[in-house]
Amino acid sequence: MGTMTFGGKEVFGALGATDVKGARRQVGMALDAGVNCVDTADMYSHGGAEEILGEALKGHRDEVLISTKVRMVLGEGPNDGGASRHHILRQLEGSLRRLRTDHVDIYHIHEWDGQTPLEETLGTLDTAVRDGKIRYLGVSNYAGWQLMKALAVSDAHGWERFVSNQIYYSLESRDAEYELVPLSLDQGLGIMVWSPLAGGLLSGKYRRGRGAPEGTRQVDERWNEPPVRDREKLYDTVEVLVRVAEGHDVTPARVALAYLLRRPGVTSVVIGARRDDQLADNLAAADLVLSDTEMADLDEISAPELIYPHWHQLSLASERLSEPDLALLESHLTPVP
Repeated sequence: MGTMTFGGKEVFGALGATDVKGARRQVGMALDAGVNCVDTADMYSHGGAEEILGEALKGHRDEVLISTKVRMVLGEGPNDGGASRHHILRQLEGSLRRLRTDHVDIYHIHEWDGQTPLEETLGTLDTAVRDGKIRYLGVSNYAGWQLMKALAVSDAHGWERFVSNQIYYSLESRDAEYELVPLSLDQGLGIMVWSPLAGGLLSGKYRRGRGAPEGTRQVDERWNEPPVRDREKLYDTVEVLVRVAEGHDVTPARVALAYLLRRPGVTSVVIGARRDDQLADNLAAADLVLSDTEMADLDEISAPELIYPHWHQLSLASERLSEPDLALLESHLTPVP
């Protein structure tokens, strides 16, 4: 369960403004459905989401894993952002205080910091794990080479390594299959998907020839994620989503989530909703079983173009592909008659 809708401060008002009462209700719904991880971040509503989550989890802390994040700029000072020792330790203490807990189960570095040495970042995280303030380490929004370099640095020093990779991945954009999904499979990282509905674009509300519905984030100038590079391809994908959904008598959103849950390497998808009925519908995706034909149709319409070197490897190395390789290339292989 994601908490970006909690609080509603500033830009996050485009997503929702769930208060403590609403958060308690939605957390209860998620727990009843079997959810055992709640994801937040220090930047969501400038700490407001963590505050609300801490209140909502009173009496339930031991029933869930809490995932939160650090890195984003939260002030005007030179040390108010980044992955330095100073910023990580200050923000970790703040997150623990707001969440009303003595430890975070998964602590994600929210974004790449190209100026702080990885040794400083990873050494600080390792110490926090040994101090008992963090159980496991995660990363989010890294490029493939950045993540592999971080894992190599941790291995070289015998430090705790990242075990969670939280990434944007959806039927709107499967860019993660180029490097991040194969790397996660190869290195044993679990994949947590953020924005699995592409900011609502895969909900079925956005169709070719129709304007974005009023009150949605896509008409709110404060929000610009994800950027859509090929809107016609998006509309083609939504048409297939709607067709599959009609065959099951469910929403397109539920189909989009069920699709991701079957993709290689995906451990979980992070869902969040303004309204209780949206959350209930998202939770029901765990029980939706898509046929192989439906999966293949969704694969075909949303497949990413094979950029170099992937098209070259498909042409000349297809007889010796590994499981990580197949995460991208399998749907492009010509079936053997």
